[in-house]
Amino acid sequence: MNRRASFLALAVLAAAPSLVLSQVAAKLPVIATIVVSPGPPLGWPKSAYYQAFMQGLRDLGYVEGKQFVVQQLWSTGKAEDVPDFAKRLAAAGPDVILASGETSTRSAQRATTSTPIVIAYGGDPVRGGFAKSLAKPGGNITGVSTLNEDTSAKLLELLLEVLPKRPRLAVLGNPAVPSYASVHKNLEEAARRIGVAILTVEARSAAEIEGGFARMAAEKVGAVVVLGDPLIFSQRQQIADLALKYRMASVYPAREHVEAGGLISYGVNIVDGFRRAASFVDRILKGAKPGDLPIEQATALELAINLKTAKAIGVVIPQSLMLRADRVIE
Repeated sequence: MNRRASFLALAVLAAAPSLVLSQVAAKLPVIATIVVSPGPPLGWPKSAYYQAFMQGLRDLGYVEGKQFVVQQLWSTGKAEDVPDFAKRLAAAGPDVILASGETSTRSAQRATTSTPIVIAYGGDPVRGGFAKSLAKPGGNITGVSTLNEDTSAKLLELLLEVLPKRPRLAVLGNPAVPSYASVHKNLEEAARRIGVAILTVEARSAAEIEGGFARMAAEKVGAVVVLGDPLIFSQRQQIADLALKYRMASVYPAREHVEAGGLISYGVNIVDGFRRAASFVDRILKGAKPGDLPIEQATALELAINLKTAKAIGVVIPQSLMLRADRVIE
């Protein structure tokens, strides 16, 4: 297969889906993406994730308009529409599907067992049932794994470093996500070692997030550890606004939360995962089988701090933490 690729961007937001490949795209290999993300209709192609993926392709010698064609379709809908989108996407016959997050990856997996699927961001693919092992995935899925369960204890440590007086603590997570149980267990074990109690608040929707913060406020919670999942990530602005409203210190597993107004984040660089995903797509378009391509683990961890938020809620960030930060928002 030649190196020319056509890119079909499918962003999933709020209304009825449509999926049509152009006549030009039909003549070339097609790379389709399934993305669950909020934002305005052209938000995905302008995002840092899309740009990182495209830069990854350029670094490998692809020239847009000469060696590949970019075709973007934007449909509005909800995350629960993803399985139907995935079925339509698979039926359209793309050569590779680029998936981001557990919801998109599982939907793509259920839609096709033959089309190669490349993960740009997600948790443990073995535990999630996407691969037999990291070294030998088997099946039709490969890509980049974050394996971010181990950062949950670090999030708690960072929060207590900022708040030595130890206010009432809470953890916010989505129990509907398979990784939730193990991440929550790690966090509880870390809390016991440190000698602090944590109030567990679970949310499966934006409404439950709103209610969860109201509950935390009623129980005098002063700080919250927010666990990562597609819902939490998509509602990062809502969560940051609520934490600010109730003057709660908050820590997260992704920098994007801090950019939305959260206090501190520590976790893998999601943008880097999209850049690295390009190399998997390149090898697959050249004939490699996804089941033979070892899944890479994301190793670039970064610490981000929002000083504007710290000032707004009356928190002083220790200089020792500032010196370790990879990004500071002022």
